[in-house]
Amino acid sequence: MSVVRDLILQADDQLRYPTGGELRSMVEFLSEGGGRLRVVRALTDNERKIVDEAARQLFSRKPDYVAPGGNAYGQKQRAQCLRDFSWYLRLVTYGVLAGSTEMIQQIGLVGAREMYNSLGVPMPGMVEAMRCIKEASLVLLAADDAALASPYFDYLIQGMQTPN
Repeated sequence: MSVVRDLILQADDQLRYPTGGELRSMVEFLSEGGGRLRVVRALTDNERKIVDEAARQLFSRKPDYVAPGGNAYGQKQRAQCLRDFSWYLRLVTYGVLAGSTEMIQQIGLVGAREMYNSLGVPMPGMVEAMRCIKEASLVLLAADDAALASPYFDYLIQGMQTPN
């Protein structure tokens, strides 16, 4: 769930105290806390702006998605699509906070491919949507903050491309 939790559980499973290297990893993680909170605050405060920009990018690249017969055609389908954009953005913030991709994996990727396939949602479209969310998010962050957040978006994108 988080670097600190994982290191403690690993040491406990092995019936030992955390090593010096593990303690340094914890200190490093904790020292980045202010930056992690800053990234999460920026993404959370700009959720609507990010989702709207990501949708604009995606639908300009893939206009067939909002055309009659497309997966995001009509108010209801488009609203569901944008709801998913917000959900995945929120998952990225969980990852940034925890310093771990575990929540993204457990909540966002396990079963996602099957769900989208059963609904007829094209996975390449979801991958492209995640790229758009990443682009719309990172442009709002300072370089250091973008570097902190980027791997969590990349993990999500890669997970959408890889079969579960």
